[in-house]
Amino acid sequence: MSHLSFFGGVEEVTGSNYLLEHKDKKILIDCGMFQGSRFAEEKNFEPFPYNPKKIDFLAITHSHIDHIGRIPKLYREGFRGKIFSTRPIKDFAELFLSDSLKQLEDIARDFKKEPFFDEKDLIGAMNLFETYDYGEKIDLGENFYLIFRDAGHILGSSIIEVFINGQKLAFTGDLGNPPTPILKPTERISNADWLIMEATYGNRLHEDKLKRKTLLERAIEDTVTQGGVLMIPAFAMERTQEILYELDELVKNHRIPRIPIFIDSPLAIKATNIYKKYTDYYNQEAISLIRSGEDFFRFSGLKFTETKEESKKINDVPAPKIIIAGSGMSNGGRILHHERRYLADPKSLLLIIGYQAFGSLGRRLLDGEKEVRLFGETIPVRARVRAIGGYSAHADQEGLLEFVSNMRETLKKVFLVHGEFGAAETLALKIKDEMAIEAIIPKFGEKFEI
Repeated sequence: MSHLSFFGGVEEVTGSNYLLEHKDKKILIDCGMFQGSRFAEEKNFEPFPYNPKKIDFLAITHSHIDHIGRIPKLYREGFRGKIFSTRPIKDFAELFLSDSLKQLEDIARDFKKEPFFDEKDLIGAMNLFETYDYGEKIDLGENFYLIFRDAGHILGSSIIEVFINGQKLAFTGDLGNPPTPILKPTERISNADWLIMEATYGNRLHEDKLKRKTLLERAIEDTVTQGGVLMIPAFAMERTQEILYELDELVKNHRIPRIPIFIDSPLAIKATNIYKKYTDYYNQEAISLIRSGEDFFRFSGLKFTETKEESKKINDVPAPKIIIAGSGMSNGGRILHHERRYLADPKSLLLIIGYQAFGSLGRRLLDGEKEVRLFGETIPVRARVRAIGGYSAHADQEGLLEFVSNMRETLKKVFLVHGEFGAAETLALKIKDEMAIEAIIPKFGEKFEI
């Protein structure tokens, strides 16, 4: 008899953490940090609802902090099992967890607590990693094994298939939104008995994916015409690289004016260097460009500003200009300095290209907030705010339903996770009505027999 318990990423899009117990083996799928609001962040300081010393394995779907951010805390509290991931995800995990150390110190100070992990915990956790390729069998013993499949969400991201005594569970992590620049499409999964699937966009459809480059081009042209600044809050991994890929083509085909473009994110620069290591994970179009001598991470007008001094000098460059900076939800990072400077400017434009969690500054700006507090100042929001949903790295409702339909003949249950309740509820009703499959929205701590 096996059991599945949910300890994060339920009725919210953060803190993913699921525990699968089979005989005497215990395996976690993801161990993410809670983000997006003060209430969410405070949960990170609480003890795990299970004994980390008793966990044998941890498998990671991908390296976003809401899926990996508490791994060093797990190590601090006694975990010494094996951690499984693909090769790129290990590199990204080390990069993003190292980067989160400083932010963690700030959060801990705000809560008047000690940080819940430090550099020593991070080093210890990284020493537990074992990496595997897509399709490779990871044997855990007693008819119990895992296989990673390409989720198409970020470079190296995985759907994790878990095989137990002839049954198959599929943990989607975050599913991609193909077709996308650079990445291969999401692998089709079939014959699963149990599906644990994200519901981030369970109640929404993205714009036509093929129009997203046109919408980006229009945003740039509008900003140039106005003589303003185009600010793009972007996640250091995937969104930044995809936008660079698109900008490279727009610049080289003379579809946009030649204006300064800044990647103002040390983290994005380091993530881009990791991208360059793993070209075997690219789609065929991107591989063909590389073979032809193309470098879509370097083109005329593009400048990487890694140091604080370089970042400050962006202010001296007259508009129009484009600034791509982290964080993607405007909840930290250098984008806040640019928003403080330019949100009050009606000629400028803030372009949202990724998911904005409830409570984040990016979400509040997208919802039309007219003034915000930044660095102790009240900033009136006069800049235009626009969103391009087609750049989302997450499958929309249509994509999620199509993913389920591939295994509708075998599925016993679908568990909807990593989605706000309204999104998950809408998707659950669709799955029940259109496919007659039971779809459950688990609550924190709920345990199910598998």
